[in-house]
Amino acid sequence: MSALQEVGGKTEVKGDYLVAIEEKNKDTFLRAYVNWRSKRTENSRVCIRMLGHHVEMPVSESFRDQMSIVEMPLSEAPLCISCCPVKGDLLVGCANKLVLFSLKYQTVNEEFSILDFERSLIVHIDRITPVEISFCVGYIAVMSDLEVLILKLESGTKTGERVNHHPQKPKNALRQTEEDTSNETSQLESDDFVICQKPMELLGEQSEQSGISVTLESTGLSDEKIKYSHVQHLFYRRFAPDISFYVLTDDIKLHSLQLLPIYQTGSLTSDGKTLSQEKELLSLFCFFSLPHVGYLYMIVKSVELMSIYQYSEKAQQAVLTPQFLHVITSNNLQCFTVRCSAAVAREEDPYMDTTLKACPPVSMDVCALRIQLFIGLRALCHFRNHIVLLTKADTGAIPERRESPKRLLSRRDTSVKMKIPPVAETGWNLYIVNTISPMQLYKEMVDYSNTYKTVKTQNCIHLLSEAHLLVRAALMDASQLEPEEKEELVAAFKESCGHLGDCYSRLDTQHSHLALPYYKMSGLSMAEVLARVDWTGEDESQKYERGLIFYINHSLYENLDEELSEELAAKVVKMFHVTEPKQLPHILCSPSMKNINPLTAMRYLKKMDTSGFSSILVTLSKAAVALKMGDLDVYRNEMKSHPEMKLVCGFILEPRLLIQHRKGQIVPTELATHLKETQPGLLVASVLGLQKNSKIGIEEADSFFKVLCGKDEDTIPQLLVDFWEAQLVACLPDSALPELFYKLMSQYIWRLSQRQPPDTTPLRTAEDLINACSHYGLIYPWVHILISSDPLADKNYTEDLSKLQSLICGPSFDIASVIPFLEPLSEDTLAGLSVHVLCRTRLKEYEQCIDTLLERCPEAVIPYANHELKEENRTLWWKKLLPELCQRIKCGGEKYQLHLSSLKETLSIVAVELELRDFLNVLPEDGTAAFFLPYLLYCSRKKSLS
Repeated sequence: MSALQEVGGKTEVKGDYLVAIEEKNKDTFLRAYVNWRSKRTENSRVCIRMLGHHVEMPVSESFRDQMSIVEMPLSEAPLCISCCPVKGDLLVGCANKLVLFSLKYQTVNEEFSILDFERSLIVHIDRITPVEISFCVGYIAVMSDLEVLILKLESGTKTGERVNHHPQKPKNALRQTEEDTSNETSQLESDDFVICQKPMELLGEQSEQSGISVTLESTGLSDEKIKYSHVQHLFYRRFAPDISFYVLTDDIKLHSLQLLPIYQTGSLTSDGKTLSQEKELLSLFCFFSLPHVGYLYMIVKSVELMSIYQYSEKAQQAVLTPQFLHVITSNNLQCFTVRCSAAVAREEDPYMDTTLKACPPVSMDVCALRIQLFIGLRALCHFRNHIVLLTKADTGAIPERRESPKRLLSRRDTSVKMKIPPVAETGWNLYIVNTISPMQLYKEMVDYSNTYKTVKTQNCIHLLSEAHLLVRAALMDASQLEPEEKEELVAAFKESCGHLGDCYSRLDTQHSHLALPYYKMSGLSMAEVLARVDWTGEDESQKYERGLIFYINHSLYENLDEELSEELAAKVVKMFHVTEPKQLPHILCSPSMKNINPLTAMRYLKKMDTSGFSSILVTLSKAAVALKMGDLDVYRNEMKSHPEMKLVCGFILEPRLLIQHRKGQIVPTELATHLKETQPGLLVASVLGLQKNSKIGIEEADSFFKVLCGKDEDTIPQLLVDFWEAQLVACLPDSALPELFYKLMSQYIWRLSQRQPPDTTPLRTAEDLINACSHYGLIYPWVHILISSDPLADKNYTEDLSKLQSLICGPSFDIASVIPFLEPLSEDTLAGLSVHVLCRTRLKEYEQCIDTLLERCPEAVIPYANHELKEENRTLWWKKLLPELCQRIKCGGEKYQLHLSSLKETLSIVAVELELRDFLNVLPEDGTAAFFLPYLLYCSRKKSLS
């Protein structure tokens, strides 16, 4: 007689086969049935072959239409089996070892391949006899009557080696301990005593201290297969039997071991779309159960106990799914909630538990969803949305895995025996029950939650959280859903988020802040959320809970592209006046409150004054509202009630008084526009304060001034130049200076080259900047002489020129970076000439500068030389300037007198600096002796006088 143990071949499993442990003539066989779906008739041929047997080519075509039975020889009798739901590999449990058969395909020809197995690994385990095992993507769970062990097989460089993992005690010591315990147990059992080991739970690396030795033996022949070279201990737990009564029953035995993988195809976005279609294993869970208590653990990244299930009756078997835990007792099929989807969501999503997203906690109490009555339940299994039940109405003998409880309490007997049922038995029934769809169950739970509609309680939150997790779990693997099903589930997901947002916004709990992320995930607009609020109170006695206040406050701060109606805006103002009056100025500055009636806003702001609450923010808010009302007298009175610096502090506290964002665009407020016309200095100082306090970025500030002044992207208003100059005065960090220098220099040069005056009067003159900012240097004296003869320069022109010259004369300006940008500023003008000569001077090109000045402005040569030709450059007086002047005097011309005057001053300097002999050497040979005689006499007397 054969007994079916486990099925592989679900759509989730790679491969299509049926595997069974069969018993015939007191011998136990392990067989895999493959290609059984292609069997055409009942009498079709069946091929029986041994593991790894190669099919001969002539008979290959017959394999297309016939079932094959693959015999898997084992040195020990198989006790239990498990199929990997991801890769399709088969794990077989024997008394002291586990044998892994890797799934593979044997290619017959290009169009046909045969499913086969390869024995690739033997896991030797001492001191635990597997009663049930579970295998999934390299993770192994082994269960005996009272112990559970979880291992992880890992590949490494030591391919094919046998790797031993010992506990802390040496092997000899462990063997000696076992022998001593065995002898002691035998002696005590003869006197009707029972020895029970204490319960133990070891997580992570500590699980190696369990005393169970694990050894890997690689047997695979294929080099292409991944070889497991070592094993990692993840979990060990030992339970103590209940010995409160002398008569021990099956209550001491574990059952229903299961590893559950959780997949996800892509990731769910707010609009219900998935980012990709690639199927991804997100996490792995392990479940096992005592007859009255079930345990669910999460493994992979960490091992922790997630949920404990308390059964009202003795459970005979349980099956875990991503959505539910199904449990059978003798007469009931029970369904419990699980927390797998919540655990995976928190593990995988970095934005979980933020203002963007939320998920019900894993620590929530589990609950029973429904109970169905069946008589004589014996076994169950789960497939997609079906529960398969095996029942027997009578109370005849049923298969047993274990010996007497007394014998099981010692470790001497490690065999597993089965009671053989009678040859002919009646009363067996097979039921296939369709599980309720997640959508239907969700709707029932939401309908039931309506009983709490008037009073939101913790029970309501729990119920709706269960409904939310139900839908979330169904969406974890979107590839298994039809488009209509997915669309319906996404809508339910958003609806459940809205319901949870309602609960947290109306219930005063420590988690009331969760109203914000749930409302965000629901996709509801702020107006839709406010429409769900019960506005029953007409006066200020209505109570508003923290969750609703938190949601509205945060939403208004986010500058959402949504404008509330006048009615809703008034309700929001009233709400904050009652609950958080200090937030009123901030609330009124939100773009969403654009439609608020100014009279309503002013009334509540005045109430803040009468209640004793006054601040600069209230003053500025009242001024902004008065401006909207057109009451300039009130506006001026409010703005005059505080000094300018305090007003700047107020704008820093609430930047939206000046700058707002709508649909991604910067929008200056009416107050900012008015300040541009009446108090531009206050406006510039305020925006500068925002930037220094990181309330606004540099590019954002530039865009603000351009929009405010109605200029396009390529046009620079004077107010923006004022702002740049204010930034320099404010001493920005060195990293920001080069960009700021470039902006100012480009604007100065452009205006000078185009003769373009500023559109408004500059806030600071060049003299102001030189006195207030170290980056603006004193303009060299010779520069003033150079440009003093320009008759066409107006005031604005000279101011821009002076600012540019002052920047070049300053200590912070990188002159080399300026040269490429000077091309628009022609040297034909005195302004351009002064800038070019200044730059060349800063680059120490003195000889070229002397030539230029002698040609264009000889009256500036001597002041230039007095200022620049010092120290190591002193020699240029007689090496460059003296010869040049002498040469130009010979030529005569209209500038003869200027050249002559410059020569005399040059000779005075040279006579002082040089000795007589050196002085004689630098004098021109064709000069007039009488002209040079006074300088020669001074030079000859200089030494005696000194």
